[in-house]
Amino acid sequence: MDPPVLPSFRLPDQVLSNPPTLPRPTLDAPAADLPSYKPILVPSNALMVLEGTKSEKQEEEEGRPQPKEVQIPWTNYRMPVPEGEIMVTAATTAAISVAATLTATSLFKQCVKVFKPILMQLAKRIQKKLNGNSTKEEPSG
Repeated sequence: MDPPVLPSFRLPDQVLSNPPTLPRPTLDAPAADLPSYKPILVPSNALMVLEGTKSEKQEEEEGRPQPKEVQIPWTNYRMPVPEGEIMVTAATTAAISVAATLTATSLFKQCVKVFKPILMQLAKRIQKKLNGNSTKEEPSG
């Protein structure tokens, strides 16, 4: 399949060297009619709650189970207590994370004890090799 043939034309040389001057367009700034309203002020004592309606807070709390509360001794404060499943999950997670942290710390210390002499010996050998090669190259150079 052949590529499409597009029409072309050549401008005269005088148009290319001396283009015609065109007037600069002037654009007006856009304008819009913004909506507006007059607020209605109603005194709060004139508002009535219809029978059978609930506030947003009541609707929000309606679907949730109410947490158990415990009276804190010698105070008038009641504190909500989470359910048993949540407490077990939180305690288990905390215990596992502490055990994992202590185990990892102990393991890291043991690894440092074992690998430190090996790494020091390796560093000495590499340093010895580098120093040995640099002194041998200088006299022959």
